[in-house]
Amino acid sequence: MKALQSVLLALALMVSGVAAADVGVPHLDIGKGGHCVNDPKFMKLNHGDLLKKQRYITVHQGVIGRYSLINCVNCHASKVNNSVLGTNSNFCQGCHVYAAVKIDCFECHSSRPETVSQTLKEVAK
Repeated sequence: MKALQSVLLALALMVSGVAAADVGVPHLDIGKGGHCVNDPKFMKLNHGDLLKKQRYITVHQGVIGRYSLINCVNCHASKVNNSVLGTNSNFCQGCHVYAAVKIDCFECHSSRPETVSQTLKEVAK
C-alpha cells in the first residue's frame, strides 16, 4: 500500500510540475551564529520544549538561563534588519514558514536583540 501511495505522490508531483528537489531547506541569516548552546540537530528538534521549560523557570524562579528567548534573539537576529522576523531568511520566521508552524512568541516578546538588564527594567515596571 505504501509503495502505491509513493507512486501516486510522485505522479501527482510530476503532473503539477513540482519536483521533489525544488523543496530545499531555507537559507537563513543566522546572525552572529557560531557555537550554539547545544548541537544544532538537537536544537531543531527540541527548541520549542526548551523554551517552554525555560519560560517556566524564568516566570516562577526569575532565572534567565541558557535557553532563554532573549539569548536566542541576541545571537540569531539578522545582521540586515536586526531581527529574527521580517523576511523568510530571518532565523525564526524562515524555519517556521518552512515547517508550516505558527510562531507566536513574538506576539508578546521582542524579535530584536536586547540585554537582560533592559528586560528586567521592563519587568519591574
